[in-house]
Amino acid sequence: MTNAGRRPVTAQDLTRLRGVSDPQISPDGSRVAFVMTTASEERDEYLSNVWVVDVKGGEPRRLTTGPTKDTLPRWSPDGRWLAFVSDRGARKKSQLYAMPAAGGEATQLTDLPNGVFGQGGVAWSPDSTRLAFVTRVGGWQEPEREEDRGKSRPAHVISTLKYRFEGVGFTYDRRPHIFVVPVAGGPPKQITDGDFPDMWPTWSPDGARIAFVAERHETRDIDVNDAIYEVAADGGEPRRISPTLAPMWAPTYSPDGRAIAHAGMRVAEDGHNFLLFLQPADGSERICLTEALDRSAWDAVPPAWSADGEWVLFVGRDHGTYPLYRVRAKGGELPVAIVGGRRTVNGFSVAQGRGAVAFTATEPTTPTELFVCKADGSDERQLTHLNREWNAEVELSVPERFAFNRAGFDIDAWVMKPVPFDPAKRYPGLLWIHGGPHREFADIYWHEAQVEAAAGYALIYMNPRGSQGYGEGFSRASVGDWGGGDFADLMTGLDEALHRFPFIDGGRLGVIGVSYGGFMTSWVVGHTERFKAACSEAAINNVATHLGTSDIGWHWTVTEQGGVPPWEDVGRYVDRSPVAYAPSIHTPLLIVHGESDLRCNIVEGEQLFVALKRLGREVVFVRVPDAGHGFGALGRPRQRLERFRIILDWFAKYLQPGV
Repeated sequence: MTNAGRRPVTAQDLTRLRGVSDPQISPDGSRVAFVMTTASEERDEYLSNVWVVDVKGGEPRRLTTGPTKDTLPRWSPDGRWLAFVSDRGARKKSQLYAMPAAGGEATQLTDLPNGVFGQGGVAWSPDSTRLAFVTRVGGWQEPEREEDRGKSRPAHVISTLKYRFEGVGFTYDRRPHIFVVPVAGGPPKQITDGDFPDMWPTWSPDGARIAFVAERHETRDIDVNDAIYEVAADGGEPRRISPTLAPMWAPTYSPDGRAIAHAGMRVAEDGHNFLLFLQPADGSERICLTEALDRSAWDAVPPAWSADGEWVLFVGRDHGTYPLYRVRAKGGELPVAIVGGRRTVNGFSVAQGRGAVAFTATEPTTPTELFVCKADGSDERQLTHLNREWNAEVELSVPERFAFNRAGFDIDAWVMKPVPFDPAKRYPGLLWIHGGPHREFADIYWHEAQVEAAAGYALIYMNPRGSQGYGEGFSRASVGDWGGGDFADLMTGLDEALHRFPFIDGGRLGVIGVSYGGFMTSWVVGHTERFKAACSEAAINNVATHLGTSDIGWHWTVTEQGGVPPWEDVGRYVDRSPVAYAPSIHTPLLIVHGESDLRCNIVEGEQLFVALKRLGREVVFVRVPDAGHGFGALGRPRQRLERFRIILDWFAKYLQPGV
C-alpha cells in the first residue's frame, strides 16, 4: 500500500534535495544566513550559495549567485558585513570575500596560492575591521604555463608520520597558519609560522589577541595532542595557555575575555567522550563542564557562548539523537538539552546581541531545515521549508525503533519497511552496519536508506557496542575486540528484528557497511553463511596493513586494537583481520573502494579480492577513480548515482526484492 499521489524515492532524487547548513544568526537576531547546497549531475559537482531569511518569517532570499561553492557565511559583529569563502575566482581556489549585509557586490579579500582552509576557521575581529583565517603555507605549486604542466613533479620527501590526510591530500610540506586581512583592503598578514599546524583562530573581546589550537610540542610527530596558544593580533611569539593534552578544537573566548571554551578529549584514543572544557585565559587549570553527562559532544559542530556569558552551548550525542545542550559556564551543573526530540541538530549559532539561537535540524522523514528559538530553547519556529515540495511528492519509510539486551548492554535498533508496503508480503532484508566503530546511527534523513526501502528492501540497523551516545563504557567496549562482542550484538539484533517483524524474509538477507562497517561486513560473511549477498565498502580487511597505509593508522589502528602494535603480537592482528577468514567466505561479495581513499587505502580491498578470486569464490571488485573514503555520502554526484545503481543491481541479483 502507498499514499495516494506519492511515489517512492529514487537515487535520482539526490539532485532534487536542497541541503541547508551552517546557520549564522546576525548579532541583532533579526536575520539568519545559511548555505544552501544542491547536487548537479550535469556539472558533476555541488553548487552552494549563501542565503538569508528574516527571523520574523517570509521567503529566504539568495545573497550570492553563480555556479560556485560559497560557504562559511560569517556576520561582522557590527552587523554591516557578511564574509564568506568562495571558489569563484579564476584559479578555483577558495578565497575570502566580504559583502555588505544588505546585499551588493562582494569584494575579494585574499588571493592565496593554496586558498583559504575553511576547516581551520574564519573569525571577525570585535571591531569588524579584520578577519582571521587559516591557509596552508608552502608546498609545490602547479605551474602557470601550460607547457610546464606536463613535466615531472618533484619527489615527495617524507620525514613525518603526519604527511597526508583524507580529504586534503599531502600535508607534509604545507603547514596551516593564522593570517589576518583588513576588510578595507590590503594584503593578508601572516600571524603564526613554523613547522607545525595552527588552527581555529578566535579573537579576544578587546581585539588585542588571537587564541588558536596548535601542535607545537616536541613529540607532535608521534602523538595527536594539542594545546591552546595565544598570540598578539599583530603577530609575535605565541604563548601556551593550556596543557598539551589530547585533541582540542574550536576555542572561543567568553564575552568578558577571561576564559576560553573549547571541545576536546582527556585521552587521545577514539571511543572516549568528546568533552567541553573551560580554559582560563590566564593559563590556570581548566575545568570540564560535561564529564558528569557521560555523553560525547559532537566534534563536527563548534561550541558557542550565550550572549550573557552565563552558558556554553554545544551539540551532544544521546541514544541516536543529537540534541542542543547548554551548560553553566561556572561549572558544577549538569548540561540541559534545550533543543531535543527524535532528530539531529547539525549546526547552530547564537545572536551575541540578543541571545536568540538559530539551528539546523533533520529527522528521518525530513531533510535538514532551519529553525530559530529563544536562548533557553523556547518559542521554536521553523524558518525554511526548502524541501517541502519534494517532501510532499514522495512517500518515505518511517524507521521503527526497538531495543534489546545482550550481555548487560541495552542496544537500540531500527527497522524500515519497504515502500510501498504490503503486510501480506514478505520482503528481503538488508542489515546495515555503521562505520567508526565509534559512530552511530541517528535520527536523520538518510537518503540511501530511503532509496533501498523504495527498491523493496526492509532495512535493519542498530547501534552495537562501540557506538557513541550511550556512555563511554559502551563506546569503549569494542576496543581490542573487533569481531567479538560487536559481531554478537549484530547477530542478536538481527534475530530480534526477524522475530518482531515477520514480514522480513530470513531466507533473503543481505549485509552492507562502509569503513569499519565494511570491516564488519567482511568479518560477518567470514563467520556465518546466513546472508545471500554482501557489500563491503571502503573496508579494513587486513588490520596490520591498515596501520601503515592509512593516514591515521599509525596511531588509531594501534589504539583500537588495545594499544599493541602488530610487531609485538602478529597473531592478534591476523586473528582480527577478515582476509584471514577468506576460505570461509562463500557469500557472494561486492567490494567497493575509492582509489583515492587515504583513510582505508584501496590495498585493503585488493587483498580480499585477490584472496577470494584465488579461492574461486563469487566476488566483484568496484574501484572508483578519484574517490575518497566517504565518497558514497560526499563524493561527486555522478559517482554517488553510479554507486547506487551498482549496489542495487548486486543485491537484486541475489535477494530478488520484486518476488
